[in-house]
Amino acid sequence: MKKILSLFALSLAASFLFVVSSCAKKSANANSSGSKSVRIGIAKIVQHVALDAVEQGVIDVVNESGFDAKFDLQNANGDVNTAAQIANKYRDERVDVAVGIATPVAIALANTIKDIPVVFGTVNDPVGAGLVSTVAHGEGNVTGMSDAIPTDQHIAIFKEVAGIKTLGYIYTSNEANSAGSFEEVKKACAENGIQVVSQSITNSSEVKAAAQAIVDRVDGIYLTTDNTVFSALASLVQVFGDAKKPIFSADVTGAEAGGCLMASGFNYYKAGRATGEMVVQILNGASPESLPVRFMTEPSDSDLLLDLDAAKNCGITFPPKYLDMASEIFENGKLIKK
Repeated sequence: MKKILSLFALSLAASFLFVVSSCAKKSANANSSGSKSVRIGIAKIVQHVALDAVEQGVIDVVNESGFDAKFDLQNANGDVNTAAQIANKYRDERVDVAVGIATPVAIALANTIKDIPVVFGTVNDPVGAGLVSTVAHGEGNVTGMSDAIPTDQHIAIFKEVAGIKTLGYIYTSNEANSAGSFEEVKKACAENGIQVVSQSITNSSEVKAAAQAIVDRVDGIYLTTDNTVFSALASLVQVFGDAKKPIFSADVTGAEAGGCLMASGFNYYKAGRATGEMVVQILNGASPESLPVRFMTEPSDSDLLLDLDAAKNCGITFPPKYLDMASEIFENGKLIKK
């Protein structure tokens, strides 16, 4: 009888261990509340406020969507070789989704990772960069969000407000996004009868010298969403501020610290949230190929910043209509959001 009871006890214990083991396996990808555990790689080409805002937007949306998410955050520090190393890391460590913020990182991820979803964020020309063949849908395991901007409108407004006849432009020659933007700038300037004076750079340490090289030859400078330039924006603002020459920025987030006469563009945190929404769709089962490239086209996605301190320094008065349109005003060293 004791033997029978002992065998029964052993059998019961074995059954209990099997059930516990089975439950552990079933919940291996879930936390205590039943949320699915996921690992998201987010890499950006360089650190500056706009790309940091994109990164935070992605993180917030994924966290709000009920996932138990761990984020592997990487910064390529402006180096394409480092971007390639990050891509290898994400591939080898098997993240659930790899997010590439800015064109060089997105290209590195797409070229390296073929069996894990890749979502790009803030890529100006994803077709030109070879990430997708059309914006109507993703390409294989790749899709994402574009930060294409209305360059022609910006330059027309800059001419109206500041009366510029010569426009300075600094761009990163080894970044596809920046080279493509330069073509748009040249086209817009030709349409508006403005001469372009350009200076190319390869890294952020060259931004100040580039600004000094052109500041005396132009009436003002236009900044597109060039990540390398914006990572050293303070030095450019100093050069043009000392020369009392205006800056028009296509990145509102980077201009919120002051120094740019005008900034018009979409909100980068909202752009990050839009990118994050695509990540969540994929985590919930959507294929990247089924998702079209997303653009920030809603009026609520965009902001207009006017810097009254910079205007005073440059001897410029804003037309009343732009003061009425502005969603952000920088005055007396402080930012006011309407």
